[in-house]
Amino acid sequence: MLVALAQEVILAWGWKRRFIALLSGAAGALALAPVDFLPAMMIPMVCAVWLIDGCVRETGNSTGHFHEKFIPVVDAAIAGWWMGFGYFVAGLWWLGAAFLVEVDQFAWALPLGVLGLPAILACFFAFGFGIARLLWSPGAARVFALVAGLAAAEWLRGNILTGFPWNALGMSLAGNIVSGQIGSLVGLYGMTILAIAIFATPATLADLQVSKRTKLLGLTPTLIAFMATALILGFGTIRLSGLDAGMVPGVKLRIVQPNLLQDEKFRPENRDQILRTYLSVSDRATSPISTGIGDVTHLVWPESAFPFILSRDPEAVRRIAGSLSGRTILITGAARQEAPAAGQTRARFFNSIELVSADGLLPEFYDKRHLVPFGEYLPFSALLEKLRLRQFVHIPGGFDPGIGPGQLQIPGLPLAAPLICYEAIFPEAIGPDSPRVDLLLNVTNDGWFGLTTGPYQHLAQARLRSIEQGVPMIRAANTGISAMIDPYGRIIGRIALGTQGVLDSGLPKSIKPTLFAQFPNLIPLSMWLFTAIFALFGVIRAYRR
Repeated sequence: MLVALAQEVILAWGWKRRFIALLSGAAGALALAPVDFLPAMMIPMVCAVWLIDGCVRETGNSTGHFHEKFIPVVDAAIAGWWMGFGYFVAGLWWLGAAFLVEVDQFAWALPLGVLGLPAILACFFAFGFGIARLLWSPGAARVFALVAGLAAAEWLRGNILTGFPWNALGMSLAGNIVSGQIGSLVGLYGMTILAIAIFATPATLADLQVSKRTKLLGLTPTLIAFMATALILGFGTIRLSGLDAGMVPGVKLRIVQPNLLQDEKFRPENRDQILRTYLSVSDRATSPISTGIGDVTHLVWPESAFPFILSRDPEAVRRIAGSLSGRTILITGAARQEAPAAGQTRARFFNSIELVSADGLLPEFYDKRHLVPFGEYLPFSALLEKLRLRQFVHIPGGFDPGIGPGQLQIPGLPLAAPLICYEAIFPEAIGPDSPRVDLLLNVTNDGWFGLTTGPYQHLAQARLRSIEQGVPMIRAANTGISAMIDPYGRIIGRIALGTQGVLDSGLPKSIKPTLFAQFPNLIPLSMWLFTAIFALFGVIRAYRR
């Protein structure tokens, strides 16, 4: 049956071939949050091997270099594009919700978000398939070719231009807390290499009845993949069975999830109502020992909490400071404004984290450095503004990227690495050359995406940063999912999506720097070079034959 299925995919052509690629890519999205059905990633990876196997089209010119090299590579790239398109549409459909927040202004662009972005991202899969076809050879070595091509494409997707590593293939391993522990050794891109290799290897089982090798030898690749999976799960189980690091003494956190409607959140006329909501929710009694703001040392509000510039609104600062006890520090997302830079006429605006105490606004702040294209700023603004386009946020000219340090010293807390919104999806956000931090602080506003799968995926990717670094995370989200995450990625408390509430928690201590934290680039690069070398050996061996 497996051989028949493989032959059906290998020999498929035209729209049937594209449909197989599209459907298998969409099935792979089931391995991502919130479904987290790990075996689903096997469907696109096995199909990828068989689809590339079928890239041997005859054109009537069997001796030309064009036929021997170019045409099969193009065929592979086309199959890769269709698989990537299916994967990204199924995994990113929820982006369409953002275009419906202000229907009158952005509804026309809905297809660009739901179909246009996946179409662009699918080009990376096309590139990966094309590279894999160049390295293709018979037998198990072709799995290494797929890993080398597709893993390189995934790294490029996460790094070139502004980078967008959302739903990298390695996230299929991160959804399960046990298998996700391997991230402490190899990080997201190392997990991507492992995921491709493990889930593509069963494709070689279809070779058993069409090759002259013994069955035992033919089973070897799949047995190795099975053993690798067992080792990953065993490592995760052992790591999670270790002793907890304990809690930072004297820290009592309160994370606030106001659950404000997105279409009302940025309206200046709602200023007073929004501020009242934040203050009233923050001061809720949740138990006899948590009767309100006065019982906590640190209060955390989400990204872009207000429809005004906090530092330019003394009345708002006074009201907030007046609600805080002498020992309470507010950590809040807020837009921040500075005077125009030299040679500029426009004031500069930043998406920031600011601190407030009972004495007022503190001097420490963090400005978001990795902005969202079209969301927080408009690429090629000189051209696109002539077409009357603008970014989603209501800031003249959009936000400016921060240039300050990537750490924030919050009174009473360990040195923190702030991660605003989707900065949390980048594994390199915490660099090895930066001072060691003992806290990750992620404030976000996922209210743009409603009650969809997007906030679940965002939480999963943020949690992986804690696993990679061995550092706890405080996560405050407007509509959810807010959470307290320990240095092993375990969620010790959360507020459900689409609900209003507070989460009271202590702060877990960080653990020793992980292997990935110490060598974030060396390990994934070494793994990729290993797969590329084995793929090249397969090509050389096939050529000699």
